[in-house]
Amino acid sequence: MATSETLMHHGAAVDGHRRGHTPADKTTGPRNLARVAGRIGAALSWLVVVIGALAIVLPFVWMVGVAFRTNGDLYADPSRLWPQQWTLHGIRAVLDQLPFVRLLINTFVFAGGTTLLLLLFDSMTAFALARLRFRGRNVLFLLILATLMVPFQVTLVPVFLTIFHLGWLNSYQGLIIPRATSALGIFLLRQFFQQLPRELDEAARIDGAGNFTIYWRIILPNAKPVLATLFIIQFAALWNDFLWPLVISSQTQMQTLPAALTLFSSQSGVDHAALMAGAAISLAPLAIAFLLLQRYFVQGVATTGIK
Repeated sequence: MATSETLMHHGAAVDGHRRGHTPADKTTGPRNLARVAGRIGAALSWLVVVIGALAIVLPFVWMVGVAFRTNGDLYADPSRLWPQQWTLHGIRAVLDQLPFVRLLINTFVFAGGTTLLLLLFDSMTAFALARLRFRGRNVLFLLILATLMVPFQVTLVPVFLTIFHLGWLNSYQGLIIPRATSALGIFLLRQFFQQLPRELDEAARIDGAGNFTIYWRIILPNAKPVLATLFIIQFAALWNDFLWPLVISSQTQMQTLPAALTLFSSQSGVDHAALMAGAAISLAPLAIAFLLLQRYFVQGVATTGIK
């Protein structure tokens, strides 16, 4: 009897154990597949990130390497990243043959001054298009967007003739004023301003605030991320602008650094070390500006949607 009861209890326990683990056994396979798929997806994502990072970083590393190479070393093996024979010829050429400090000041004035004016004018225009109600504002916005399809090179000649008749050649105002607004900036700021609650405007108007007070003390303080994003985009584009400073400034003392680097390219040949050294030096302020404003840049990209 004891033996039969023991066997019955053992059989019941085994049967219960099997019944209790049957659902878990059925779900173990899909869970493992999902885990493996997740790991494969993460590995592929990291692979794409690494490939993209290499595609961005390697040209910069090659440029820095060329800045310390001789022309003979470069022509012997252009694909090599680092020089076999290190030389400071490129950096010395930039500092000795160019008024480097003056060019750097010109570039800062051009890129920084133009960007600040652009932020002011674009934000005021975007505020009017997003927060004020007037007839034809949507048509006006479409006309502004249409200018995005017109390359700057198309308007280069008439703008140059206007600057020439105003007597603004080889001057800061000639460099800055024609570039002090941007359809892209108006678009980004308008889209961001439309996302801000209109209750802010209504509460301010109840307290007696006018349009300019709402724009200056309510809208702009809440738009720091998109303003930082636009600042980085425009500052980088203007800092690297080559064509407009080269056309408007015939004197080396009024040129920007990218335009002045053309002096190292002539009919007799190209001084690659000096050219790449100047390019590497000119990129340093952009990297610093991005590192300082990176947090705002990411927020601006994430929060600026399209309505």
